[in-house]
Amino acid sequence: MKNKIIVALDVDSAEEAALWAHRLKDKVGMFKIGKQLFTAAGPDIVRRVRSEGGEVFLDLKYHDIPNTVAAAAVEAVRLGASMFNVHASGGFEMMSKTAEAVRDEAERLDIKKPVLIAVTVLTSMNEEGLRETGVTVPLTEHVINLAKLAKKAGLDGVVASPHEIEAIKNACGSEFVVVTPGVRPTFASKDDQRRIMTPAEAVKKGADYLVIGRPITKADDPIEAVSLITEEICQE
Repeated sequence: MKNKIIVALDVDSAEEAALWAHRLKDKVGMFKIGKQLFTAAGPDIVRRVRSEGGEVFLDLKYHDIPNTVAAAAVEAVRLGASMFNVHASGGFEMMSKTAEAVRDEAERLDIKKPVLIAVTVLTSMNEEGLRETGVTVPLTEHVINLAKLAKKAGLDGVVASPHEIEAIKNACGSEFVVVTPGVRPTFASKDDQRRIMTPAEAVKKGADYLVIGRPITKADDPIEAVSLITEEICQE
């Protein structure tokens, strides 16, 4: 079950990120490098975490014209990211061209293709926040529409709230990957996430990966926190 856990490296220095990777590489499945760390440390942080033995989920949520996103995706493949994402709201052409570019580059390099996923609706958003952006359909319906579009475009899965997991699996199939932020262990606070669930609940719903940050990185004993989360998952 440890491979389901992705630790969010929401830190501002390469040194701290490398320390976490070294400390937890045998305890979890992957490390998420997002906008804060990538902006602070640059692409080399991906190589550094990998050199510590950690796999990387590059969480930059690419969203631009198709050629630009496809070109960025090729660089993510070359960096060695095991997983990375785009925004599903970028549309079919953007996602399709990116999926094709990722497949071609991985084949050219003779490496395993990274898992390419699409962000549906941020877990910090609720129905009211979605309406403010001009989306009038119910939140779950919007998530499912974006997930189906991502699958049609050739992507491997989506990022979604744990509350949408079952609906996504029903619409897109059990093999369609769901990466789930908004997960909080029973011993942790909610922080700024709204549509949340415990790790055990999310896995029971069908989550393939759980993105967890502060409950691990801010814990008094992070290794013990990972063990507790793994135990929670295994109890289901």
